[in-house]
This record gives sequence, structure tokens and C-alpha cells, in this order.
Amino acid sequence: MERIGVIIVAGGSGRRMGGSIPKQFRLLGGQPVLARTIGNFAAAWPGAEIVVVLPESHIAFWKDFAARFEVARHQVVAGGAERFDSVRCGLSALRSDPDLIAVQDGVRPLGSVEMIRRVAQTALRYGAAIPVVEPADSFREVEAAETATNPTSPANANSNSEDPRSHPLDRSRLRIVQTPQIFRSWLLREAYAQSYRREFTDDASVVEAAGYPVSLARGERSNLKLTTPEDFIIAEALLSAREEEEAQRREGSTQHGEEADDPTRGKAPTGEVDRSDPHLRT
Repeated sequence: MERIGVIIVAGGSGRRMGGSIPKQFRLLGGQPVLARTIGNFAAAWPGAEIVVVLPESHIAFWKDFAARFEVARHQVVAGGAERFDSVRCGLSALRSDPDLIAVQDGVRPLGSVEMIRRVAQTALRYGAAIPVVEPADSFREVEAAETATNPTSPANANSNSEDPRSHPLDRSRLRIVQTPQIFRSWLLREAYAQSYRREFTDDASVVEAAGYPVSLARGERSNLKLTTPEDFIIAEALLSAREEEEAQRREGSTQHGEEADDPTRGKAPTGEVDRSDPHLRT
């Protein structure tokens, strides 16, 4: 079985979320978001080394907060100024020599074990894999303003910052990118030996800049990145639906087990006619 290393990057300040507590520490279904994210990987790969990268100012708070909950085993290290720097810190903190390394957003707590393993299998086969989903909305690309270079251009005659020119994009060619993004260990380490560039938006972009292709795996629409208050409302609803479905599945299994254990179930009590037998119907 392949050895797995997991780097969970949780450096957000939560400005878009509002409130005094960063979004990765907010409760979702009675548990911190970050604890749920850690737990997903512990469930997918029991025994995997998990490194959580936090701003240095958040580490003491998280250690104290996490002690109040059942959180899967992990180590915590300080990150850097950019996400790129934080992933580098996570790579340096890995004590084992894993075959695969997964990089995960700390505020994506709803990805399923099946999806995580599916992306890993794609990475094993091709070297680099990211989960994606097809977009449901239409998209338009805003055209670059020419005002700064050519204020008299006819293209800008009727345009302004509130009504920019745009054109539609072919939705069938677009994919929404998620995490975990999973790579062969040597490949990811080589990619992160590069210097930082502004166009590095995720790990896949870093790997592609190093000259390696990235394969796509099927993601999940429920694998939300919790960024706004509305995201939390949706996440709570999804979590409640999952828990209800799981409770119904457990109840069904229990009832099935009771039927199997009861040798008299389905038989008529003594003195009564079993009308399920066609020979005894009147």
C-alpha cells in the first residue's frame, strides 16, 4: 500500500466571512471546520501523516481549541506569506517519505472518502491529479480595458468600470477546480523548488509551470470551499442530510440483523394460520 502524506493549508483570515473567529475554526455540525477536514483524510488513509499549516499567530489558539474536541492525530507548523510558501513549509515538515502527497484547503470539510481515494488513484496512475466538477452556470470573460493605453479607442466609447465589455465562454470546456490536489512526492517537491510567481493560484499551476501535466479526476459538488456565510448555511444543510441518511442506513441494518437473528420471524404464532402459505388460504 502506498504511503500518503497530507498537507492541509488553513491560513485564511476570514475577512469575507466576517466575525471574530477565522472560518477554519468555526463550528460546523458541532465540530470545527478544520477538525472535520483533518478527519476526512484520517478516515480515507488511516495512519497517514497529516501536517496542518497555520499562520503562526493561530497555532496556540488551535492547539487549545482542538483539545476540546476529538480531532485526528496531526502536527501543526507555521506557514508563510503566500499559500505557495505555506505549502513549502508543509513539505519541509513531513517526517516520512510518502509516495503521494495530497494538498488540501483547510476549509473544504465535506469531501467524501471515496472522492479523496479516487483522486489518489488517478495521481498514482498519472503522477498528478486534481478533482474537478462541470460548471452549471454560464460564464463571461471581462475584456481588458484599453483606457489606460488608448483613452480614445472606439472600444472604450461606451464602456466604464461599472459596465465592462465581455464575451461568453464555452461552458463545456470549463471545469471548477477543487482539492485535494494529489501528486507523486518527488514531482511536487521538484515543482516547489521553483521561485514564487503571481500566477500560481494552486498546486496544479505550480506543477504545470515545472513542466508536468495534470490529470483530472471526478470531484463532488458538495466539496465546497467555505468562504462566505452563505456557504456555511449550505454546508450545514448538506451535513444534516448526510447524517440523516447515515442514521437511516444504520437503522435499516439493525432491523435486517434482528430479522436474521429471529428464527420465528415471518412464521405464524402457534394456534394461528399462516396465510402466507397458499395451501392454507380460505
